[in-house]
Amino acid sequence: MGYAVAGLFGGLFVLAGALFYLHQTPIQQNSKGDIQPQNQATLVSNRGSSMLPDNFRTAAQHSMETVVHIKSSSSPHQSQGNQSDPFSYFFGNSPFGGFGPKVGTGSGVIYSKDGFIITNNHVVDFADEVEVTLYDNRKYKASVIGTDDKTDLAVLKIEADDLPAIKIGDSDKAQVGDWVLAVGNPFELTSTVTAGIISAKGRSLHMNDKQNAIESFIQTDAAVNPGNSGGALVNTQGELIGINTAIASMTGSYAGYSFAIPVNIVTRVADNLIQYGSPKRGSLGILIADMDADLSKELMVDITQGAYVSELVPGGAAELAGMLPDDIIVQVNNQEVKNVPDLMAIVGESNVGDLLKIKVNRHGKVKEIDVKLKG
Repeated sequence: MGYAVAGLFGGLFVLAGALFYLHQTPIQQNSKGDIQPQNQATLVSNRGSSMLPDNFRTAAQHSMETVVHIKSSSSPHQSQGNQSDPFSYFFGNSPFGGFGPKVGTGSGVIYSKDGFIITNNHVVDFADEVEVTLYDNRKYKASVIGTDDKTDLAVLKIEADDLPAIKIGDSDKAQVGDWVLAVGNPFELTSTVTAGIISAKGRSLHMNDKQNAIESFIQTDAAVNPGNSGGALVNTQGELIGINTAIASMTGSYAGYSFAIPVNIVTRVADNLIQYGSPKRGSLGILIADMDADLSKELMVDITQGAYVSELVPGGAAELAGMLPDDIIVQVNNQEVKNVPDLMAIVGESNVGDLLKIKVNRHGKVKEIDVKLKG
């Protein structure tokens, strides 16, 4: 419940998220040498340097049909047991509680043609009935295949075939400054599209109070609002790079920043939920903290970024591989680790049994350690 509590009682964060995708267009010249768009986004030059899209029409049209509207409801009996649930504020119910059925709405993304749909756990975790409405207004009863409260993800299933599944991208390749589109169903306004850029990566908001929760959000300035939860963040190639989950707000509505779970984490969790019904997440077996200038001075090292290993879990993967307390993790599988969210994202994308090649700074010297993740 850490997500909604923050937004409800004057904090900064409110669950919301749904994003859409844009698509830049290749350009070509006609016989007269004029540059013309090829049925996609037109690119215009800004003072001869950057290329900015001025039309997201094709990307929006393609992505809207992959994003669904989700209506979740619980019985009156179940609602009585959840009166204190602050999520009810964001799902359109009275913040003062009540004894009637609890109803909430959100968004979801079609993951496969045979009816698997990804959304946020908080969209469906209270529900005993879930209804999915497709872009063409067809309605289906959905079953919850599995949920993961540590990443706030869930997978639903509807009995349908030949659905328009979304294209999967690579969130590791997404960079700050990239254009993105958001699509979802804010305030019951179905198939709403907004555009923005990636403002930051690896953002940890400390909203999820579950033990070993994974937070390494993509931050964007695409406008999202309550009802967008579970929607798609898509890049300019029309590929899913995140599932929108939260907004930063003092009011409960969009105030400039939104946050998405990276798709590389999403697909790992979704595939496990589909196959096993629960996540099969690997563990390093360490307690960690962000490096900073003060810790650098205390440890007498000349680096101020990385994930500091404060303690090892006895018998854990890291201890068995030879990692030591006070090691500073600076790289995993050739990916730079600047902070704890960076490391959480990499581990979150991994499965039990995966081998991670970890570089640590140990008292000023770099050492490489191979760690096989345990369950």
